[in-house]
Amino acid sequence: MEQRIGSSSQPLEGAGFDPAFIPGLTSPVSDEAEDAGPEDAKPEEAVEEAGADEPTPTAEEPDDAGEEEAPDGPVFEASDRRAKFVADHRGVRLSLDDQACEFRWDEIGAIETETPRFGKRFTITVHTPDRRWYPIEIEAESRARFADWDEQLDAVMDKYFEDETPDSKEEEPEESD
Repeated sequence: MEQRIGSSSQPLEGAGFDPAFIPGLTSPVSDEAEDAGPEDAKPEEAVEEAGADEPTPTAEEPDDAGEEEAPDGPVFEASDRRAKFVADHRGVRLSLDDQACEFRWDEIGAIETETPRFGKRFTITVHTPDRRWYPIEIEAESRARFADWDEQLDAVMDKYFEDETPDSKEEEPEESD
C-alpha cells in the first residue's frame, strides 16, 4: 500500500485565508513574479515553433483596440482624488486608491445610488446576484452634480443593463364559455 507524505489538503483561498479578500478585486502582484529570471522565460525559438507568427500585443494595444471598437453609447464616469467609477458598454469599473475591480453587465444584479442629506459624498453600490455588494463614495465639487450623475448613470443603465426578471406583461389565458 502506498502512502503519501505531507498534507493532502489544498491551500486556503479567499476570506478564510485573507481577511481582506473581496471577490472581484485584483490580487496584488506576488514577489515571485518580480524575482523570475530569464530561466523562467520561454526562448523565442519555442514561441516561433508553436506557430505564433504574430507578435504578442502589449498591454497598451488591447486597451487601444477596445476603445476603437467602443459603440457610440453613453458613458458615465465620476471620480475624486481617491475613488473612480466608470460605467460603459464593457460594464462597471470601480477603483479606490490602488485597488480596482471590474464587473461585466451580466455579473451585476443591481446598481444603487445614495445622496446624503448633508455633505457632498455620492454613494454608488454595485450588487451582484450572489448577494454581495460593493459600495464606493465619490466626493462631488457641489451637491448640484448629484442630479447630473444620476441622469448620466440612468442613461447608461437603460442602454446596457438588462433586467433578468420576466416581463410584467404576461399573457392572460382566454376564458372559454
